[in-house]
Amino acid sequence: MNNLIFDNISKTVGNSHALEKMLSEYIDLVLAKFNCSSAEIYKKVEHDYQLIHTQPKSALTENCDYLHAVEKLHKLFIEDSSPMIVKEVDDKYYYLFELKDLGYLILTKDDQTMDTATINELINMNLKFVKTISDFDAYSSLYAFGVKLKNETNLLESIIDTVPLRIFWKDTSSRYLGGNQLFLKDAKLENTHTLIGKTDYQLPWSIEDAEYYRQTDIEIMNTGIARFNFEEPYCQEDGSQGWVSTSFVPLKNDEGKVLGILGTYHDITIEKEHQRNLKVHREELEYLATHDSLTKLPNRTLFLDRLNQAIYLAARNQTKIAILFIDMDRFKSINDSLGHIVGDLVIREIAQRLNSQIRVTDTLARFGGDEFVMLIDNLSHTMTLTHILGKLMESLQTPIRINGHTLFTTVSIGVSIYPHDSLKANDLLKNADIAMYKAKSLGRNNYQFYTEDMTLKALARMELELNLRSAIENKDFTLYYQPQFKVDTLENTLIGMEALIRWEHASKGFIAPEIFIPVAEDTGLIIPLGRWILEEGMKQMVQWYKKGLNPGVLAINLSMLELQKNDFVDYVTTLLAKTACKAQWIEIEITESQMMKNPEITISTLEALHNLGIKIAIDDFGTGYSSLSYLKRLPIDTVKIDKSFIENLPQDEEDLTITQAIFALARSLKLEVIAEGVERVEQKEILIATGCKYIQGYYYSKPLPLQQIEKLFI
Repeated sequence: MNNLIFDNISKTVGNSHALEKMLSEYIDLVLAKFNCSSAEIYKKVEHDYQLIHTQPKSALTENCDYLHAVEKLHKLFIEDSSPMIVKEVDDKYYYLFELKDLGYLILTKDDQTMDTATINELINMNLKFVKTISDFDAYSSLYAFGVKLKNETNLLESIIDTVPLRIFWKDTSSRYLGGNQLFLKDAKLENTHTLIGKTDYQLPWSIEDAEYYRQTDIEIMNTGIARFNFEEPYCQEDGSQGWVSTSFVPLKNDEGKVLGILGTYHDITIEKEHQRNLKVHREELEYLATHDSLTKLPNRTLFLDRLNQAIYLAARNQTKIAILFIDMDRFKSINDSLGHIVGDLVIREIAQRLNSQIRVTDTLARFGGDEFVMLIDNLSHTMTLTHILGKLMESLQTPIRINGHTLFTTVSIGVSIYPHDSLKANDLLKNADIAMYKAKSLGRNNYQFYTEDMTLKALARMELELNLRSAIENKDFTLYYQPQFKVDTLENTLIGMEALIRWEHASKGFIAPEIFIPVAEDTGLIIPLGRWILEEGMKQMVQWYKKGLNPGVLAINLSMLELQKNDFVDYVTTLLAKTACKAQWIEIEITESQMMKNPEITISTLEALHNLGIKIAIDDFGTGYSSLSYLKRLPIDTVKIDKSFIENLPQDEEDLTITQAIFALARSLKLEVIAEGVERVEQKEILIATGCKYIQGYYYSKPLPLQQIEKLFI
């Protein structure tokens, strides 16, 4: 029975010893105060009544009439509105009171009834008891709810503490109601209790950040609209700016009223830094894709884009544009002699000078190497272009001083005009390039406008270059030899010859050296071509000497491109050993003008060749304005007077004076002199009279093929 009582009590108001103690004390008080014989508490369960508490225990009965009396009392209580029902049953008086949801209290009194005052006092006591039970019930329910809520809160706190986000929530006054551990760490607080009630102004943020957070709270709560993943700046401990990604959700009740705000955020400072670095890297790559890394000027890609835009606008506005193809003159000699570091510095300086002379709307680009291209936009008059060209040329007149070197540079410029020369970007560039080569051919340091015949010449030059490459690969060349004689009034003695290359094309016939040698120089093909001449000449000299012939010395012309190759001396040394040619059989000729381009390197290389036993000759002497100081240092054996001084002898007194001076200079330097280009007897006679001993020219012999030159050795 005790188990039944406690089970029912648990079902009613919760399993509590305090409740049972209260019930027992209350019933004992009632029994003593009102002289009742027993008291029971019943609860209606479905269609029956169950006794859940009784005093005294011995009063418990299961008499059917008794239970019937309880049922009647219950019915009367329902029908009546009084707080108590009094009924006499079997000489006993029963008093029934409602005990709220718990059930009914029934008191039993033998023989006599209570008076009205006693009943009223009992009613008041019962009302207090009912209130106590009600309060206890409410407290018990609240406690149970509290336990449940605490369990759920603990679970929720455990969950939000494991989420890798800062989480917090505030009321409508932006006062904090809670936050997870990550947020508490940022707020430099130990627990939630120290957070509750605080505002952002009381946390370790800056005043500016706190004000920003407050304004954001107001906006979210006023609009009732959530915001997700928006970025906010904040001030880090070291004073630098950090970033967080924040989300805010307004907290609403069932009626939709905003009660506060829930916020989450996570630090994205490192991500933002990565994004910034990626953006910078991407911008750098995009910049490099459209700009030259050395000069920072637009490259070919960007230039073509701007040129196409300019053509579009020029066509719409019926205006002109000009393309300037600019190439530095003899830049390769700077690279070869002073190195690429100095060369790069020169390129930068030239780029700055050129760029400083153009308008803001124009574009200067570097196409690579020493080539620049300029776009002159919205050209209204040719005089404007002429003025710009003049400024460009003038900007380069001041020498460039780099690393102790004073350098003079010039440029050759080709010009094409839209729409006169073409309507297409690529054709305009091609035509400007053709005009630039025209400027080169006219002596450099000038500008030329494109004309249609230039294209035909450029195409012919391209075809010549292709044929030349093929001829070098297939060795489609032969050597001719022009003899050199020691002369006096009585006899002429063969002392040697000059090797001259000849090229007979399969369909075009003989192509003159003055046509293909400049192309070989411009393209660098002169190096393999010159090495072929050296090897073939050495082989032939060995064969002649093996035959017992005496061809003298073979003079071979060298280009400065060959001479400036780092491995040239080693190559010659190896070639002498390979062919078994003696060094004294070979004479290297280099023109005076080429020698003076870079005399220091020339002296070093020629000395190395001279030390091998090879003779050294200066060709075209008198045309290159040699410095006597360099002439004294050069290991020269022979000078060859240029034919331009010979052809007008003896009539031209000025040429005669120059020739005589050359002979005097050569004698003072103990050098041999050869006069080349001698074609008439009067030229020979005046030269002999001047003291000339060695002559080369058509007067004695034109260049001869192998079979014919050998006849002179017999």
